[in-house]
Amino acid sequence: MKVSEKWLREWIDTPLTLDAIAHKLTMSGCEVEARDAVATAFTSIVVGHVLEREKHPDADKLSVCKVDNGRGEILQIVCGASNVRSGIKVPLALIGAVLPLPDGTDLKIKKGKLRGVESFGMLCSSTELGMSDKSDGLLELPDDAPVGMDIREYLKLDDEVIELAITANRGDCMSMIGVARETALVMDVPLNVPEIPAQTAQHTDTFPVDLQASDACPRYVGRIIRNINPQAATPMWMQEKLRRAGIRSISATVDVTNYVLLELGQPMHAFDLDTLQGGIVVRYAKAGETLKMLDGQTATLRDDTLVIADATQPVAMAGIMGGEPTSVTDATCNVFLESAHFRPANIMGKARSYGLQTDSSARFERGVDPDMPVKAMERATQLIVSICGGEVGRLVDTVADAGVLQRKTIVLRPERIHRVLGVTMDAATVEGVLARLNCTFTSSDAGWQVQTPLARFDLNIEEDLIEELARVRGYDSIPAELRPRAPRITQPSETAVKRENLRYTLVARGYQEAVTFSFVDSKMEQILAPAVENIALANPISADLGVMRSTLWSGLLRAVAYNVNRQQNRVRLFEIGPAFSIGEDGKPQQQTMLSGVLTGNLYPEQWGQVNRPVDFYDLKGDVEALLGQVAGTRFHFAPVAHAALHPGQSAQIMTDTAVVGWMGMLHPKIEAQLGLEQPVYVFELDMGLLMQRVLPKYQAVSKFPAIRRDLALLVREDALAVALENAVEKAAIPQLMSYYLFDVYAGKGIPEGQKSVALSLILQDFSRTLEDAEINQIVDVVVTSLRDEVGAVLR
Repeated sequence: MKVSEKWLREWIDTPLTLDAIAHKLTMSGCEVEARDAVATAFTSIVVGHVLEREKHPDADKLSVCKVDNGRGEILQIVCGASNVRSGIKVPLALIGAVLPLPDGTDLKIKKGKLRGVESFGMLCSSTELGMSDKSDGLLELPDDAPVGMDIREYLKLDDEVIELAITANRGDCMSMIGVARETALVMDVPLNVPEIPAQTAQHTDTFPVDLQASDACPRYVGRIIRNINPQAATPMWMQEKLRRAGIRSISATVDVTNYVLLELGQPMHAFDLDTLQGGIVVRYAKAGETLKMLDGQTATLRDDTLVIADATQPVAMAGIMGGEPTSVTDATCNVFLESAHFRPANIMGKARSYGLQTDSSARFERGVDPDMPVKAMERATQLIVSICGGEVGRLVDTVADAGVLQRKTIVLRPERIHRVLGVTMDAATVEGVLARLNCTFTSSDAGWQVQTPLARFDLNIEEDLIEELARVRGYDSIPAELRPRAPRITQPSETAVKRENLRYTLVARGYQEAVTFSFVDSKMEQILAPAVENIALANPISADLGVMRSTLWSGLLRAVAYNVNRQQNRVRLFEIGPAFSIGEDGKPQQQTMLSGVLTGNLYPEQWGQVNRPVDFYDLKGDVEALLGQVAGTRFHFAPVAHAALHPGQSAQIMTDTAVVGWMGMLHPKIEAQLGLEQPVYVFELDMGLLMQRVLPKYQAVSKFPAIRRDLALLVREDALAVALENAVEKAAIPQLMSYYLFDVYAGKGIPEGQKSVALSLILQDFSRTLEDAEINQIVDVVVTSLRDEVGAVLR
């Protein structure tokens, strides 16, 4: 929000400097981001009157002008501007004038010759005065501009513009009345609100309004103004106020609606009445309807978009931008003015979803005073009639939901103020702040019943009012004292796995933590997860960050490629962050993942150990070190193919009931696409399945000896170790303390398609020494289970 100091001082009376005002606003939460002069520090420039204009005898693009400087002199000036002509009034730089240039140097005006013709000064554009970055010609002044008057005084250029960073909850400060009210509040000075009289209707013509979408538009105000002068010029004072706020002048009627937007914060729109059919209908668009916007683009509308339509078609995107076919032009004589209230939830994000961002949408998204449409309509009518003339019609105020005009009521208690702020405020101070906030209130022994102003959408609970008291008092005036707190000891859950422990495990193994964007390139996502439905961003910050990542590999692999391309060939990175997908209910969901990537040599370069590139089993060792933090849970690795991994070096990480993640070597095709010339290994684990462990339980050590029995088994060549383990577990032998595979053999003496595995069983009882018969019976049960479950037979 850009605010002119001179315009602000029209609303408040204070002797304080702009420095003091800016400091007060910044400390209250409306940060002053920048301050700029409205013009450069030029000298000796006055209002000049071009009396005659002739073509230069030796240059087609130059003109020779006779200019009255208002000081009894007629000066001959050579000018190259395309819009110079007899009768206009423009800024005139006299001999000796100094104009600062953008490069920091000064241009001093001297008597000179241009193509043989003497020139005694210079006619200026707004760019040469430092008022704008570009211009189409000379700055034309109104016909009543006093010739010879200093241009700085005439245009009131001794002014500065402050730029405020308005937070999302303070939409009320996106107007002059809002900034002035905020300034008066924090500085405790009177607020000068201009009177806006109701305009007398000169005819009874109205345009029918039908609020079909009253949930999104509870109030709509309209008025017809007939027989305006479409050629009327916008007054210079209004053009200057618009310019200093960053809005260019277009035409008188449009400029008035923009001026009211800046002054009162109420977006408005002017339609050419003669182009509207039937009446105004506020409704949701029909899917596929199109609307040619004021910026020339044609939008294809969705059915969740609120539109202003006539009897035949949409004529504006509600709260965002009007349509070109019904816009005011230089030939418009009859206008229909619109001033409506739209609920923020129905406008929020809509402009960005269509690739738009307008002054109207910025305000409606944050919330606009629902009581302002009538005031804005009266103000706009007053200005249009004073500038363009016209016959005013009857104002039509359609309210579908009177509740939108009801103020919120909040109970404010003195003890709560002290509890939250740690300071005590007397009743007079509190009531003074509430009054300056434009609140109405009643007091009692318990505190105050406060009705908040309609413009303040951010005042909803007691703490919001307390925050206002703190802002007005000044945050820096609240003592920095720690309140006494009772000591409290919390006992963390013993079953919880701490993220820090997982981080420490990887850091100890040579990894470095990375943080990458959650927004990634859709092409990368398609390569790494072709079967996953992408979640596209409606308004991506760049073309290569257009979708939400479904795997953290998308960002980590780009980081690896970046490092390898800069001669960092040994890279180990990990990241803990969210991944996004579409759930079974069709809605976006996220889950926290732990992902890692490694490439290059196993060890840093050294003399004491033979080095080699990392391989699949180095990766598996790192993953197993992580899984070792989750005590009591059995994990196993299954050779399952993954689209992003090498077909022969990929594994799915599983528990008995769920898939935990993936690991393996990156597919060679993907390595080539990333420009990597060395193998890259990756893993990804679902953090939701890693954060709980089983507490170990004490078990006494048996006093009786343990017996070991080794089994040599023939199984299918594709049989997994976990299948053998599950078969042993299924036998449910109480005396079986542990078991493990200790050998695998395939080759001579083993039938084709099979392999030999050696399984060791450790048997022990807590009450006695096991006898041979019992041991043989236990072994038979285990062998039977292995045969039934995996087809294993003894060699």
